[in-house]
Amino acid sequence: MSKSTQYVSRQPDANGVIHWSDEENLVWHDLVARQMEIIRGRACDEFMHGLELLNLPQDRIPQLDEVNQVLAKTTGWQVAQVPALINFDEFFKLLANKQFPVATFIRSREEFDYLQEPDIFHEIFGHCPLLTNKAFAHFTHTYGKLGYAASKQDRVYLARLYWFTVEFGLLKQANELRIYGGGILSSPGETLYALESDKPERHDMVALEALRTPYRIDIMQPVYYTLQGLDDLFGLAEMDMMALVEQAKQLGLHTPKFPPKPQKIAS
Repeated sequence: MSKSTQYVSRQPDANGVIHWSDEENLVWHDLVARQMEIIRGRACDEFMHGLELLNLPQDRIPQLDEVNQVLAKTTGWQVAQVPALINFDEFFKLLANKQFPVATFIRSREEFDYLQEPDIFHEIFGHCPLLTNKAFAHFTHTYGKLGYAASKQDRVYLARLYWFTVEFGLLKQANELRIYGGGILSSPGETLYALESDKPERHDMVALEALRTPYRIDIMQPVYYTLQGLDDLFGLAEMDMMALVEQAKQLGLHTPKFPPKPQKIAS
């Protein structure tokens, strides 16, 4: 997670309503309109079905209660308003309690195309549609429980599994690759790159290999892992993941497929 951010989450009023500005609602509108054009035929069917169920407004940022009503009926999940940044203890605790953290801020025009911090567009549009799916919801819940009980060192390994599934996962559907990872589906550039570029490697999902694969958050991903279908997440959830973490620690990490992150030079 980022150590600092320029963004501050908006707080709800006494009735639980967040009052967004006209410009913030317009940013949401423009993000949704652009991304809807790009994900058609590229997002998995389950994601598109989840979008239909959520029926997100396009002209304004949805209120969290609107999303919660749908999630409660489908999988029993809820979204929870959080500050712009939370620590790993809070993150895993929320997931373990079937609550998905949503930072209630939206990116500025200056960072319209790319934002490292997960804003409300990333969380609501990118992730919540699949929280209506039982396999995805079960995996995310199980992951949260594992992470909450894990040591700090083990959480670093678990973070890689989350990255290559919930955030940047691909799957096979109708004899072609589709996207289910929210980090891809909320990014127009990565949506195209993940499926159509010849640069990244795409491997069948093997949990042990994902646990050993380094990643960077500020580049297009050089490696993706692919499920045979979204229901594979049920199988992943039932694995002895902490035993695999121990095995991954013994084997060590794979060589990164990317250069080191440039170091900032102090002025």
